[in-house]
Amino acid sequence: MATNLAIDDALIVEAQTIGGAATKKAAVTEALKEYIQRRKQVQILALFGKVEYDPEYDYKRIRARP
Repeated sequence: MATNLAIDDALIVEAQTIGGAATKKAAVTEALKEYIQRRKQVQILALFGKVEYDPEYDYKRIRARP
């Protein structure tokens, strides 16, 4: 999908330099991947304290082989 974006050239150059990307496309793609990953992590962290767990759960017992 071809897309035209007006992105600050200085930001692209810095992203290419820091990330070692050979092209602008590679730099933008990597930046988007990192952005998405970070947002997903934030969503998971938002669940902290909201997920109930069974205090009787014993993972060692479940892992034990008969």
